[in-house]
Amino acid sequence: MKKIILASLIVTLPLLLVAKKSKVYETAMLECPAYNNMKRTINSNDIQLEMGKKYRVLQKNKGQVLILLEGQRVAQRWVKEVCLSDAEKKTTPVTETVAEPKKTSTFAERLANNNKPPKTQSSKSTSKQNLLALSWQNAFCQTHQYKKECKAMNANSFGAFEFVLHGLWPQPRNNVYCNVSKKQVGMDKNKQWYSLDKLDLDADTRSNLSKLMPGYASNLHRHEWIKHGTCYGTSADEYYDDSMALQTQVNESKVRQYFKQNIGRMVYLKEIRKLFDKEFGAGAGEHVTMQCKKGLVTELWLHLGSGSTDLKVLFKSGERPKSRCHKGRVDAVGF
Repeated sequence: MKKIILASLIVTLPLLLVAKKSKVYETAMLECPAYNNMKRTINSNDIQLEMGKKYRVLQKNKGQVLILLEGQRVAQRWVKEVCLSDAEKKTTPVTETVAEPKKTSTFAERLANNNKPPKTQSSKSTSKQNLLALSWQNAFCQTHQYKKECKAMNANSFGAFEFVLHGLWPQPRNNVYCNVSKKQVGMDKNKQWYSLDKLDLDADTRSNLSKLMPGYASNLHRHEWIKHGTCYGTSADEYYDDSMALQTQVNESKVRQYFKQNIGRMVYLKEIRKLFDKEFGAGAGEHVTMQCKKGLVTELWLHLGSGSTDLKVLFKSGERPKSRCHKGRVDAVGF
């Protein structure tokens, strides 16, 4: 009887060791939030992944990964698949293939990654030429005081000292309303933006967009998508992730600092172009034009190429149009 038990233990022990080795670990590539649920609505204790740390993977489902966070009260957490790398798995790859996520990373994840600009995506296929329109919200609100977002504007609002997102427009300018129904086009042209179809945006994108595009309060995001985004070549979610990633690079540069430091003063396009050259590479400034109204700088237009979300790359293949405005005053918040 003892011999049988010993034989059984000898057979069982290797099996247990194999089971232990079958655990899969993946390395965090981004400091993403770790949610209690798949809908990503709850994050107890505001847990973030630590870049470079390995986490045990329990399950994968539709671009999301269930991981184990040892020592946490809610130990099983959901994170986006793009936050992890499977390059350092400790087991042989399973035969079951997991679909690659459509997006390389969301805007929220880019922000979580110490606000570093996103990496170049040379394989990204979008419209060949694009124009990024960034508004100086204070000047916009001077002539649009009736707008919901302008009525609520104050010194603590996003846009009081930053550039806000107007839109990302595929070029040429007549490249609009791609595969959009006549009904939607009609409502858009009649400024019935509240009646346009609701956009399929994830929670992170919607939250960030409502901040970085104050016009979201007036359904500007629906208008921009219907008229311009439909010709960009991606989903609405990716279109706005890219738009905000580009906007953020400008707001994190000395260009935004220059505007903030010169509120109430006259600024000149030639100086702004020099700043773009210093921040985004020689020649970048040639792709920047300025929009003005009643002596105020209302917008900066960045004429860009495609295939990346890195401004340094995009400026190299963008157009070099002439600017109608060469100087203007930087408006302060308030009417």
